[in-house]
Amino acid sequence: MTFVQVIDCKTHQADKLDRLMDNWVKATQGKRTATHSIVGRDRSDSAHVVEIVEFPSYEEAMKNSRLPETDRIFQELLEVCDEAPTFTDLDVSRDEQLNTGVARTFVEEVINRRNYDVADALCTPDYREHDPALSSYGIGLARAKEENREVLEAFRPTITVESMIAEGDLVCARLSYTGRHVGPFKGVEPTDREVMGTGHVTFRCENGKIAEGWWNWDDLGLLRQIGAVEM
Repeated sequence: MTFVQVIDCKTHQADKLDRLMDNWVKATQGKRTATHSIVGRDRSDSAHVVEIVEFPSYEEAMKNSRLPETDRIFQELLEVCDEAPTFTDLDVSRDEQLNTGVARTFVEEVINRRNYDVADALCTPDYREHDPALSSYGIGLARAKEENREVLEAFRPTITVESMIAEGDLVCARLSYTGRHVGPFKGVEPTDREVMGTGHVTFRCENGKIAEGWWNWDDLGLLRQIGAVEM
């Protein structure tokens, strides 16, 4: 179970606190078990600083706390704080990456189920799509739906999300697909050949919707599989 530790500090030496965090990151390289750290400053009290540190589990957090580098930095932390920091230990009971949810829905509904109009609800009105395989690198939603329909109807692919990560307003997914060449594609008549391949997509989200997408597929590999180019 993911474990989070919240460190609540009062300090008028925020710059020194930042340097301590930098020193800890450098000193524990290859040793620490922490996977994510966020530092925030209270808008209504600039001396109030909160650090949130994530670990794979409570046990991994305890390993991290026993590192001599962690103990040394903690002693230095006490010196720059106005008062002793407080610690809150949390077992994560729910972790929702909201932007990954809309990304997965796009893949499942728009691509796998070919409910093309669902994209209107999932994307912003000014959505832009960037795909070197399309007619222009940076087209709007209506045109993207039209051009992608040819590909999806030609191969009826099923996409699998192999992995997905999110940072800020960006979601990046590693994809694989299988399908069959059942419709015309770029002047090539259906061959009924099975196809498979890989790709990546990065979405930029705004207010819970997809505002921009960058797609890359192994188009050369696809063309080879249907005999459009020589192996």
